[in-house]
Amino acid sequence: MTDSRDPKDPDSSQAPLIEHLIELRSRLMRSVIAIGVIFLALYAFSNDIYSFVAQPLMALLPEGSQMIATEVASPFLAPFKLTLVVAVFVAVPYVLHQAWSFIAPGLYDTEKSIAIPLLASSVLLFYGGAAFAYYVVFPLLFEFFTQTGPENVAVMTDINQYLNFVLKLFFAFGVAFEIPIATFLMIFSGVTSVESLSKKRPYIVLACFVIGMLLTPPDIISQSLLAIPMYLLYEVGILFGRLVHRRPSPDADDDSQDD
Repeated sequence: MTDSRDPKDPDSSQAPLIEHLIELRSRLMRSVIAIGVIFLALYAFSNDIYSFVAQPLMALLPEGSQMIATEVASPFLAPFKLTLVVAVFVAVPYVLHQAWSFIAPGLYDTEKSIAIPLLASSVLLFYGGAAFAYYVVFPLLFEFFTQTGPENVAVMTDINQYLNFVLKLFFAFGVAFEIPIATFLMIFSGVTSVESLSKKRPYIVLACFVIGMLLTPPDIISQSLLAIPMYLLYEVGILFGRLVHRRPSPDADDDSQDD
């Protein structure tokens, strides 16, 4: 079928943009609907989900202690908020699939071949970071907090404050575990090289601890539990980056054509 649109017609040049905006809206609506469906399916278990997330702290509280709600709506809002976050968390693969379906037609075959593994790896790494926070960091961190307080102070954490605390850590560790992807992309795109990144190791170590200080509570344990994995993941990114041949720059292509 031939395209009957006149390229000199302003309306014809706007048509592709409108089509892209309509498709983008459709993709966004599908993502929102998917999150809503998952949320409705999980809402009946909202209290159980909160109990699961609170288990690392509840297991370490002194006998007779419990979590409390200092606000009237907290018993409802805290599990509601957590369930919504979990729904987004579960829907991430589908949301990324919608994003991929939107941008894929504009990519080259070589870009498509590497984008799919990177998207899948980024999702798994984010989930891995959240799991690392829950199963490794939380028990160590809460054991430290519950055992360092004065003997005459009862530990009764507010459920809303606890939720905000753990969500920050989930997000911090999830993002931190994306470092191999970011490192690989910088090497693959030619922004930097393995040799350059290797020489910057002392600065990276310092940056990891600074980021750990900014993203975690003000204690050396949580900072170290974030900074050390970040540096190790940075090394993993360099390791995979060694398998990548740096893309030739446009200037290099022009020079080769001139020759």
